[in-house]
Amino acid sequence: MMILIVLSSAVILTIAYVTYGPILTRLLRLNDKNVTPAVEQRDDVDYVPIGKGPLLSQHFSAIAAAGPIVGPILAGAMFGWLPALIWILVGSIFVGGPHDFTAIVASIRHRGRSIAEVVREHMSTRAFLLFLIFVWLALVYIVVAFADITAASFIGVQELENGQQVSGPGIATSSLLYLALPIIMGLLVRYTKLTEGWATLIFLPLVGVAIVVGQSIPFDAAALVRYFRPEMSVADSLVAAHQGWDVALLIYCAIASVVPMWLLLQPRGILGGYFLYVALGVGALGLLVGNESIQLPAYSGWTAANGSTLVPVLFITIACGACSGFHGLIASGTTSKQLRVESDAKPVGYGAMLLEAMVAIVSLCCVMLLAPGHELLANPKPNFIYARGIGMFMEKLNVPAALGVSFALMAFTTFVYDTLDVCTRLGRYIIQELTGMSGSAGRWIGTLVTAGAPAFFVLQTVTDANGKRIPVWQAFWALFGASNQLLAALTLLCVTVWLWRTRRAMWVWLVTGIPMVFMYVMSTLALADMIRQHFKNGMTSNPVAWVAVLLVILAALMLIEAILALRGPRQPMVDQALAPEATA
Repeated sequence: MMILIVLSSAVILTIAYVTYGPILTRLLRLNDKNVTPAVEQRDDVDYVPIGKGPLLSQHFSAIAAAGPIVGPILAGAMFGWLPALIWILVGSIFVGGPHDFTAIVASIRHRGRSIAEVVREHMSTRAFLLFLIFVWLALVYIVVAFADITAASFIGVQELENGQQVSGPGIATSSLLYLALPIIMGLLVRYTKLTEGWATLIFLPLVGVAIVVGQSIPFDAAALVRYFRPEMSVADSLVAAHQGWDVALLIYCAIASVVPMWLLLQPRGILGGYFLYVALGVGALGLLVGNESIQLPAYSGWTAANGSTLVPVLFITIACGACSGFHGLIASGTTSKQLRVESDAKPVGYGAMLLEAMVAIVSLCCVMLLAPGHELLANPKPNFIYARGIGMFMEKLNVPAALGVSFALMAFTTFVYDTLDVCTRLGRYIIQELTGMSGSAGRWIGTLVTAGAPAFFVLQTVTDANGKRIPVWQAFWALFGASNQLLAALTLLCVTVWLWRTRRAMWVWLVTGIPMVFMYVMSTLALADMIRQHFKNGMTSNPVAWVAVLLVILAALMLIEAILALRGPRQPMVDQALAPEATA
């Protein structure tokens, strides 16, 4: 039964947290007597210490995005649910968890600086520049993939099996209302006596109100397009509306990435995190009550219908939920600057990764409801498969299916909003570091460059090898997955160099070294196959192929730089906690 898979997975992840988590804590020598960068360098813009609970919610909401939903659903549809489940559990415990945990610790031990700065200190300036370029390209493709798949949720109408309909424009309205709530919450907490706890209790139910109200007052962008362009067909107006929402989301990213954290990122992270806890709990409760049976085969074969092979495609399709390089950017880019005490790194870094694994498993359960031959398996639409599954689970709790699907689609977009503006903010940091620009001009130029590059791609017409138009996110998902996992490998490479140069302990190779080699091999194989397929099919004009070539070259040069650094002399442990005692 499906519920047994969910419960046993939860037990396994809990055991990992209470056993392997403390081991990592001791090895990394976390000590609450050390002053964190958030406290020492507090400026209430980027460095703002907050409590463990709110930071966990914000970090969880930022790292999750659409990845733990889209990846498991696509992988399950291609190879069956069992390989996907095994990778989610093993990957999150031994690869993704240590990756996120060590990225946070590496940052706080280097004054809250990014992983790129750790690369500069422990490898070379050349490696630092290579890493920044790689990261910026990866951020652009994350924004492209997530913005486009979110925009797809805002158009058209989803027809359910029972005849009920869910309006995409209604989801758009709910999302707009949701974005307004954290701004109001942030202002009230900042300038009134309203506490963060009471604000959360007041505004969290309002997210539910936004979901219900949205379906009653849909914001139909396609109808707006046809009003101004009456000669345009319905199909063309949907395409135009989709691209319009893409641009609107990128404008939002640009604005959100430059406003103070207390105004949007922190309150929205808190609301989004708790809302996602609710989504996870409702899905699990619906599974428990519904006692649904599994329809999807456990194993569908080594080769998927589209020609993809289980190795390496499984490991780059399921990124968030098992291991994701993007997490390292969040961990060292924004989360480390808000960590109040060092011991909070375990629940926030390692714990959030295991929570995300549970989101991935619930998402996998949604595709497990589909029997072989179902049209959604032949042409997967991950956001709708997820919403359909959650809607079915909630229906067992006597919630109308249409409301359940709306709830799930809103949860889907909630995941993405945090990721989009954090990616843009991090991209802005990188442009400023590369150019040396500072102040308001530097912030806006860096933001416009980072948001402008995805705008170029989402406005393109993308086709497959047969010339058929496909969604932009679908064309870029494989590249996002491979580059994201290669970014994870490079982050683990950086952390391994840092730990080895300062510790010279064999556990470094077990904790971060082996996961680094595995992720490097899987992602490089995937990129090499992607390049081969594009050139074989004569798609040399497709930018995806050339970006893949560039990423492989950058990763190879980074590996050479790391080998040179590892052969160097041991570095004094000046950036380590002085006390050998660890706090759990």
